[in-house]
Amino acid sequence: MTQKNKKELSYFRLKLENYMSEHHPERMSDTDFIKARTDMALTAYCDAVAQGFNHVEAESIASEVLFSGLHFSKYDTLVSVLENEFERELPTPLPEKLAPILLSNKAVQTTFDKFGLTDTFAENRQYDRLYTELTGTIVLLIESNRLPTVSQAEEASPK
Repeated sequence: MTQKNKKELSYFRLKLENYMSEHHPERMSDTDFIKARTDMALTAYCDAVAQGFNHVEAESIASEVLFSGLHFSKYDTLVSVLENEFERELPTPLPEKLAPILLSNKAVQTTFDKFGLTDTFAENRQYDRLYTELTGTIVLLIESNRLPTVSQAEEASPK
């Protein structure tokens, strides 16, 4: 295996990849982003230690750099909408399986693109509007594509 193909064992890379796999699975293939962010976090950690911060403080500073811009998650938002608004139609674990598919849908992306998504967006009053618009978009996708749901399957099954 060449040096370029070999994954460097890095605490910050592993920490970032773990976080992204849970909250931003759609970005896991962005290796350039992961490498750049990992390098930035390592630099922040080393700089903090060199400036006299202890290791716990330096790790906290590095984590701020590592996760900057990643606190709001489109994936988590979609899972939340699916779990709360489509609980009967899409029982667990379907929301987690459907969210990545919906993230690649043009109508869903257009809905997200209407809002200035930041780390603190979930605390913003615009979040409720996004949530409502995503719910409507998903309803339209189900209806316009005649997608089956669990409740429809239950209604159609003989008793």
